[in-house]
Amino acid sequence: MEALRLFKSLNPAQRNTFIACFLGWTLDALDFFLLTFVFVPVAHDFGRTIPQVTFAITITLMMRPLGAFIFGWLGDRFGRRIPLMIDIVFYSVVELLTAFAPNFGTFLLLRALFGIGMGGEWGLGASLAMESLPTPARGLFSGILQQGYAFGYLLAALVYWIVFPIFGWRGLFVAGALPALLVIYIRAHVPESPVWERNRAVAKSFDLRRLLKEHGALLIYGALLMTAFNYMSHGTQDLYATYLEKQRGFDPDQTSKIAIVYAVGMICGGTIVGYLSQHWGRRRVIILAAICGMLLIPLWIFAPSTALLLAGGFLMQFMVQGAWGVVPVHLNELSPGEFRGTFPGLAYQLGNFAAAYAAQQQAWLADHFRDANGNPNYALTMALVECFVFLAIILLAAIGPEKRGREF
Repeated sequence: MEALRLFKSLNPAQRNTFIACFLGWTLDALDFFLLTFVFVPVAHDFGRTIPQVTFAITITLMMRPLGAFIFGWLGDRFGRRIPLMIDIVFYSVVELLTAFAPNFGTFLLLRALFGIGMGGEWGLGASLAMESLPTPARGLFSGILQQGYAFGYLLAALVYWIVFPIFGWRGLFVAGALPALLVIYIRAHVPESPVWERNRAVAKSFDLRRLLKEHGALLIYGALLMTAFNYMSHGTQDLYATYLEKQRGFDPDQTSKIAIVYAVGMICGGTIVGYLSQHWGRRRVIILAAICGMLLIPLWIFAPSTALLLAGGFLMQFMVQGAWGVVPVHLNELSPGEFRGTFPGLAYQLGNFAAAYAAQQQAWLADHFRDANGNPNYALTMALVECFVFLAIILLAAIGPEKRGREF
């Protein structure tokens, strides 16, 4: 009821802004996840191996910090709204061009360019949303905003189911250009950030060197925290389907159904824990979610029955994305006001860059921790890695700053 009351308390401009920022992140994630469904046909068409095609995911993740820097600088210098529109058009056009890539080299180049666009969207959208919302509503809507990533995954699965059988993998990337239409909505209904408007004079003197000189330690802390967060999410998600099929013997249909269950857990966790952070504090709920996640590891990965495994997957992703639901509001509150377009997105994407090889690292470790039958032991590897990751998050959250309820 409190969540409904907070939503009703928003004025039309605030609702439109939040909807646009949520859709921007959702559609960005949609475009990213489309490739994960078509590794095999892409590899076949270009005469490459699947590991070679999966490098396209890695290069996208590695280019995201560059996008966060470029579009973050534009957002601090010229306002959040126009650079956000440019960014959405940019990544939509790149997605469309991917559908017509004539060779594998061009395909990789376009996925690198898409990484720049993907890296720019989150920081601009998060800062525009948090600066436009009333302070008491930030926690709840931070949680909802971050779950645009999970909604994007579900949409990608739906588009794959409908489009791929008829139009093939290239048709998916044509459909992936549709987010450009969101710009029309932003242009018509979304105003500029009121905080940036008030500080327009300061924006004219934007100085990146001052950001690094005066707030470099805070940026490093934010990047380290986001590195641990990205290891937490990638470490519990990227190889989980492989574990289900290779070690637990589930077929693709059963694996998909389990994935849907824990995707629902993501959405519920991000929304609820984000809301609780408004009352309990940002760091406190992050620590609580990490402790619960660590305690859930046996149920999540070693559960003896399918029913318990489903429960473990749901609860684990509830905690993982619950902690993530705090990220948009926490980084924006920590951010220096004059650098809010740049700081949150850059910290987030630097952490993403550091964790870009998380899946490959876990796969390598699994080859060394083999089970009794001599097969890669994904369960033991994921359990050990995530135990250390949760401990790192607890430590970093405990020693870090917090500015809950800070007025912008």
